[in-house]
Amino acid sequence: MQAKYIPYQQTHAFSTVVLDYIEGKEQLKPFYQYSTDFAGFRQAIDNRKMLGDRSLLVEVLKKQYKSLNTSPLVLRNIELLAGEKTFTITTGHQLNLFTGPLYFIYKIVTAINLAKELKTKFPGCDFIPVYWMATEDHDFEEINHVKVEDKMITWLSKSTGATGKISTADLGDALNSYKGYLGIGGSGTKLSELIEAAYTQHANLADATRHLVDGLFNKQGLVCIDADDAQLKKQFAPLVYQDITEQHSNELIEQSNTALEAIGYKPQVNPRAINFFYMTDGLRERIIEDSNGYAVNNTDITFTKESLQQEIDQYPERFSPNVVMRPVYQEIILPNLAYIGGGAEVTYWLQLKANFDFYKVPYPVLLLRNSALIIDQRSERKMQILAISHKNLFHEKEVLKNEWIKAHVTTYISLDDEARAIQAVFDQIKLNAYKIDKTLSQSADAAKTRALKLITNLDKKMMRAEKKKHVTSLSQIDGLKDKLFPSGVLQERVLNIAPMYIAYGDDFINALLDTFKPLDNQFTVVFAK
Repeated sequence: MQAKYIPYQQTHAFSTVVLDYIEGKEQLKPFYQYSTDFAGFRQAIDNRKMLGDRSLLVEVLKKQYKSLNTSPLVLRNIELLAGEKTFTITTGHQLNLFTGPLYFIYKIVTAINLAKELKTKFPGCDFIPVYWMATEDHDFEEINHVKVEDKMITWLSKSTGATGKISTADLGDALNSYKGYLGIGGSGTKLSELIEAAYTQHANLADATRHLVDGLFNKQGLVCIDADDAQLKKQFAPLVYQDITEQHSNELIEQSNTALEAIGYKPQVNPRAINFFYMTDGLRERIIEDSNGYAVNNTDITFTKESLQQEIDQYPERFSPNVVMRPVYQEIILPNLAYIGGGAEVTYWLQLKANFDFYKVPYPVLLLRNSALIIDQRSERKMQILAISHKNLFHEKEVLKNEWIKAHVTTYISLDDEARAIQAVFDQIKLNAYKIDKTLSQSADAAKTRALKLITNLDKKMMRAEKKKHVTSLSQIDGLKDKLFPSGVLQERVLNIAPMYIAYGDDFINALLDTFKPLDNQFTVVFAK
C-alpha cells in the first residue's frame, strides 16, 4: 500500500486548539510541559520518576495475562517494566464492541510506532506500548454498537455499572450478526475466529477486549492494562481522599478553563466539586457532598470524613476516577512517558496540567494520534478519471463540484475577473465621492455591495446551468465523497475494521504500521492496492 501525507490543517476536520497545539503556538505553552519532538522526549526521560511500584505493576499484569496465550514479546515487555530504564507509551479508549470505529485501531498503532521510534533514538531505554482499557467507564450506550458499512449491529443488554465487568453471556445475537458480515472465507474467517474466541471464552467485557486486542497486536508487543485493580488503586488512595475532601482538582481546572477561554479556546470537559465515583458490581455513581458529609448519588450510601477514609483504605477499588482524575491515576501507576489521544483528549489534557503540578505527578508528552483515510482501488480509479487529488478530496462536495466545472468545462466562464474589475471601479468612485463629500463614501460602498451581489448571483446561476449539463460526473463526485467520508465525516469515525480486514487481511494493520509517523503531525492517506 502506498501512503501520501497532508497537513492536518488541510483536512478541515480538527479544532483550532488541536491545530494550534501541534503547531506549537506560544499561547498554549503554559498548558503542557514537553514539545512533541525528540528534544521533548529527551527532557521527559531525564525528568521521569516512577511514583508507583514497578514490581506490583508487573505482578498485576502477569495476573491479568495468566489465562491468555499471548506472544513472547508481550511477556518480555511486561517483565521489562520492572527496570528503571523502561517507560510506557500509553493510549486509552473505551471497550468498544468489536473495536468500534477505526480510530480505536489507529490509536494503538500510533503508540506501537512511537515506541519503536523512541527505541531507535534512545537505545539505552526500553519503551512499551500500552493500551489502557477504560474498564471503569459506565456509558454502555456509547460502546454497545458497531457499524459495518450500512449495517448497525447493537448489543442489547440491560447491564449497568462499569462496562469492564459486564457479562458477555447475552452477546450472542450481536456476535452472530458480526460474524455473518465477516463471512466464511478468506481473511474474514480469521477475524471471525478471533472475535468468537474473545467473546465466548471470557465472562466479562474487559477480558474479552484484552483477548481481541492482543490477538490483533501481540506480535507488536502491545500490553493491555485493566487499572480497575485493588492493589493498583491502593497507590492512588491517599490522593483520592485528599481530592474528595479538599476538592483541589475542581478549583485548579476551573482556573485553567478560564485561562484557556481568555485566549479563545473552548474547554472540552468541566470538573465537578468531587471527581470520583463509588463503584461496586452493577453500580457506578457520583460521590457528592451533603450536609452530613458525603453521599453516593441515587443511593442510601453515606460517609463521614472518618468513614470515607476507612472505606478508601479498606476498599480502594470502590473509588473510580472520572475523566478529570483518571489521567492522574494513570501517571501514578505507570512509568509513562507519553499519552496518545484524539483531538478531544488532547484538548482536555491541556486543561489538566495545573492539577498534575499541584499533586506533583509527572505530566507526560501529549501527542495527537495518527489519523488516516483508506482509499480503495475503485475509488482511486474514480479520482484519476475525475482528476481529483488526495488533497482536494477533503473539500466539501459543492466546492469539489465547482472546482471540477472550472477545470473541465470549457464553456464555463467565471465572473471572478469581472467582479474584481467592478470592485476596482467602485473603489475609484468612492475616492472621488469622498473628495466631494465625505458622507458620499458610504453610498459608494452600498452601491458596490449591490453590484457585487448581482455579479455573485449571476455567477451562481451560470454554475448551476453548467452543472445540469454534467450530472453524471458530478454524481460520481457525490458517490466518491459518500464512500470515503461516510455520513460526511472522517472515515475513521464511522467505519469498523471488519470491511478493511475482509478486503486486505493482515496487510491492513501492517500498512498502518508501515505508514504511520507519530511525530510528523500529518494526516495519512493510504492507497490500498
